Amino acid sequence: MQLSHALARVSVRFDDPNLVSCAGLVPVLALAERAGLSKAAGRLTVPGPGGARGDRKVAALVAGMLAGADSIDDMDVLRHGGLGRLFKGVRAPSTLGTFLHSFTFGHVRQLDAVAADVLAGLARTAPLVPAQPGVVFVDVDDTMREVHGYAKQGVAYGYNCVKGPSTR
Repeated sequence: MQLSHALARVSVRFDDPNLVSCAGLVPVLALAERAGLSKAAGRLTVPGPGGARGDRKVAALVAGMLAGADSIDDMDVLRHGGLGRLFKGVRAPSTLGTFLHSFTFGHVRQLDAVAADVLAGLARTAPLVPAQPGVVFVDVDDTMREVHGYAKQGVAYGYNCVKGPSTR
């Protein structure tokens, strides 16, 4: 098989307003909703106008990360094609950036509590380990990356002797 055109002349453009490139988000976010994401994220106390409707902003950030966004600008993936018809409350990347810039270390702790609540909700909603007597240990490793700078909140040397987010 041979390509019939030079790559420099090939152009692809998706301009169909009904196209849904990340349709897999629908069942995943439905599961997150059943697990209590909105309720748990609604307890965030981020001050100012950036903190309004934090539950929707957290859900949008989770959806964007699931869709492959790794920066605030990439969060625009949620506003393409027909995704606006599938989800309400999709926020602009600049709004999500303002929300995240309002965070202090205490808000990161609150978000950690949200993640713990949602994980417990997921365990109740979609049990992955069959019910059995005794204790089941699930090891979820996190990546500890070194951070630099003296002005960062919540930074300390952790169990692996790397200067990173404090786990105390």
